[in-house]
Amino acid sequence: MSHPVSRLAAAAAGALLAVAVLSACAPDPAPEGVASTSPEPTSTSSASPEPIATITPGATPTAQAEIPDDCRALLTADVLAELEGTPLNDAAFGESGPQPDGSLICVWRDPRADTTGLVTTITYVSRGPALDLLNELADDEGFSCYTPEGGTRCEKTWENEEYPVTDGRTLFWRDGILIDTRFSNLFPSDYTSSIVASIFA
Repeated sequence: MSHPVSRLAAAAAGALLAVAVLSACAPDPAPEGVASTSPEPTSTSSASPEPIATITPGATPTAQAEIPDDCRALLTADVLAELEGTPLNDAAFGESGPQPDGSLICVWRDPRADTTGLVTTITYVSRGPALDLLNELADDEGFSCYTPEGGTRCEKTWENEEYPVTDGRTLFWRDGILIDTRFSNLFPSDYTSSIVASIFA
């Protein structure tokens, strides 16, 4: 005949073992996002980067924002003040402004400058292709990605190979619109956030 204390001890040990097994099998929760490396502090971000896990394509949002046709109207007075004196959409840089497909190209650069300037392309891109692009940049090119302002943002800066200046690229996708900015030695504070607020207000 088993002693009652021994039976209780055996039952307790079994319960603890079951809990340990279940805990080991339970997956860690992961927020939706784009795969990224640990974000590095850069001048391109106005929000605190937080690494996010990979997003898989899902349903496209029903509400579609529209791309404006005016590069200046996208920016706040503070951002425009930082761009003061920089020519916009000079013909020397080819096509710019509103495009036949509804996209918008904004080129802030003086043709007399060797490197200083930025180019922003705003296009309609569905969720699947957009997230494939952002995941690729995070996985293969070391971009830092996070989820500010209701969308997904990826960014990276590096030293220019020819001049002692910083180059970089920042992308932001939300609700079917991709904002893609490449810059060299020119990136005003809150530039991308200003565009986001203007489009998705």
